[in-house]
Amino acid sequence: MKIAVANGDGIGPEIMEAVIKVFNAAKVPLEYQFVDMGKWVFDKGFSNGMTPEAKATIEELGILFKGPMETPKGKGVKSVNVTARKTWNTYANDRHFQTLSGVDTVFSKAGIHIDLTIVRENIEDTYGGVEHMLTQDVALGRRFITRPGSEQVIRYAFEMAKKKGAKRITCGHKANIMKLTDGLFLEVFNEVAKEYPELKSDDIIVDDLCMKLVSRPELFDVIVLTNLQGDIVSDLCAGLVGGLGFAPSANIGDHISIFEAVHGTAPDIAGKNIANPTSLLLSGLSMLRHLGLMEQSTIIENALLYTLESGVHTGDFGDKSIPSLNTTQFAQAIIDNFGKEPKVNPKPTLKNFDFVPTNSKIAVNPMLLGNKNEEHKIVGVDFFIECNLQPDAIAQMAHKHETNDLKLIIISNRGTQVWPSGSVYTNLVNQFRLRFETGDSQVLSQQDIIHLYSSMSKDFQISSLEILNMWGGKKGYSLAQGQ
Repeated sequence: MKIAVANGDGIGPEIMEAVIKVFNAAKVPLEYQFVDMGKWVFDKGFSNGMTPEAKATIEELGILFKGPMETPKGKGVKSVNVTARKTWNTYANDRHFQTLSGVDTVFSKAGIHIDLTIVRENIEDTYGGVEHMLTQDVALGRRFITRPGSEQVIRYAFEMAKKKGAKRITCGHKANIMKLTDGLFLEVFNEVAKEYPELKSDDIIVDDLCMKLVSRPELFDVIVLTNLQGDIVSDLCAGLVGGLGFAPSANIGDHISIFEAVHGTAPDIAGKNIANPTSLLLSGLSMLRHLGLMEQSTIIENALLYTLESGVHTGDFGDKSIPSLNTTQFAQAIIDNFGKEPKVNPKPTLKNFDFVPTNSKIAVNPMLLGNKNEEHKIVGVDFFIECNLQPDAIAQMAHKHETNDLKLIIISNRGTQVWPSGSVYTNLVNQFRLRFETGDSQVLSQQDIIHLYSSMSKDFQISSLEILNMWGGKKGYSLAQGQ
């Protein structure tokens, strides 16, 4: 099987060489086609960090194995790592964290074994990168949480948990505050959970989750989260097992999947042959299991675990009384230990299975649609305006533009109600939200909103607006703090 390989920047080429050396020694039946991606490709003028030839090759082969990559700073370009995940809709970031013998942590010293998986939604949330300046003082970032996007990653998490033999799957969220966005993610989680009665499913607020992870990580098995929260929590979990140098990462999509090291490029040690290849090797083992190469992955993983258990280490970790090995020597030590098993947590050998690629050619962008089809009504509009006046003065001006169907209900500032009630102790910025609503029996059209916009624009600098919708009698918008 042929896969695409991108060496990456900094230490990327040397740790990739070490990992492929291990693969070749284990007779992994893969052929590698190297592609051009990374900071050096940005520097050549390719704004997405990859050449057109690289993009075409990855889309043809369906598997990308990549080293760490750097995004140039201060040039207004997007991260090549995020761009790759989003472009090819690798919607599930799967990261397995386990205690490794020879890698000392607070928990390993206490005899607490960690074995948990974080599944992070990989496409949506604030990582849409849709941001605007509403005034010179106020920036707005849009957070996208969709029903079909949530279902993709949550269903993947349940299927993975089932195959893993997990007992528990937990949804981490902040639905107590973000009732619509995180609320939708949690709602989909609960819907999918009904299809998997054999798994214990529960949910936890993300701040409580973080507290419990750093105090009782052994309580958790599989955790699924939205993108930003999952990004933070997965790095937190890497810290529990020794750092990003021991944290694999798999990005799974329906057509293309990416396996990568998520640590930095370490330019200060690049070219010195002293980098630790463990994270990239663990990511590569995830790739082998994804491709059905279970026997080879088990031989390599047991050899890696045995090597670490024996005290063999690179310079960034391990017993300092034992001389460290360089990158090449560390890879050779793993190879020399093929056929050996660690005393702690050896991996059972499973039979290979035939990988069925799903990277079939498609002609148009897939359209993801939810299964809801409820009655829709427009019931109002939020105007976001730039203004330095006090709330009462803004309300007096806004009343002039009310219609029979649309009345001013509240004014808020940074999400907190400041009119018709509020407190003079609420600090204000120069951006307000004015909410106009209609009665429950009224039916509004977009033309009604446009008419009010035209009238309001005579007195106000309008930065943005959002239409207030209802579906099936349920409000599709949040209340202000204090409303």
